[in-house]
Amino acid sequence: MQTVLLAGGLGSRLAEETVRIPKPMVEVGGRPIMLHVMDTYSHWGFRDFIIACGYKSILIKRFFRDLHLMNNDFTVALGDGRMKLQPCGDMDWNVSVVDTGELTMTGGRLLRLRDWLKGEPFMVTYSDGVGNIDIPALIETHKKHGKLATVTAVQPAARFGSLEIDDGEVTEFSEKVQHKEAWINGGFFVFEPGVLDYIEGDEQPLERGPLAAIARDGQLAAYKHPGFWHPMDTVRDRDHLNGLCEDGAPPWRQYGD
Repeated sequence: MQTVLLAGGLGSRLAEETVRIPKPMVEVGGRPIMLHVMDTYSHWGFRDFIIACGYKSILIKRFFRDLHLMNNDFTVALGDGRMKLQPCGDMDWNVSVVDTGELTMTGGRLLRLRDWLKGEPFMVTYSDGVGNIDIPALIETHKKHGKLATVTAVQPAARFGSLEIDDGEVTEFSEKVQHKEAWINGGFFVFEPGVLDYIEGDEQPLERGPLAAIARDGQLAAYKHPGFWHPMDTVRDRDHLNGLCEDGAPPWRQYGD
């Protein structure tokens, strides 16, 4: 099953980084966050990727063009330029990098990939959110419900604390509070080809148009992921994720399998 990474947005809330590189190339733990997302799929044996890029797409294309060379040693004959690679990495991925337009919305990017998707079920995710998602369990949920689309529902860590107040007196002070029933869209979708028929064109966001319509038609299932998930929307998010890399394996690589 192919996996599409949506990687074409402007990333304006991370402008200090994205003024020079696309958001998926912002580094976490010394590697572009996009690779961390791809690691999750690769861990479960899904290694066929399509990168739907747009803003500064040439930088993503150059990165993947050179990644094989960067991950392996080589010998070069300086006389004629012949190069012999000495493989030392285990990144056996197949990556297609497709420029889907700088201003195209997320839904439109998927529609532009119709010919790349071979008329088969496929997975989709954002390239800037990491989580220890059980991909086989997600796919099994999708098959069990038999609907057009399945979304991974996550519970984000609260950014603010809470006060319990009774008659003007603070009875409980919590630095962080987690509302256990607050589920949001965490990405990590599984789609049937029919999802593309809900997309009208480049200007349509995946979330506010097609997915809303699919839900109204009773064709959107949810896979609840209670484990780790965190987006990288801001500089604060980037710094938090980098901090989680300092003590060994970060939580999005702890799968429990």
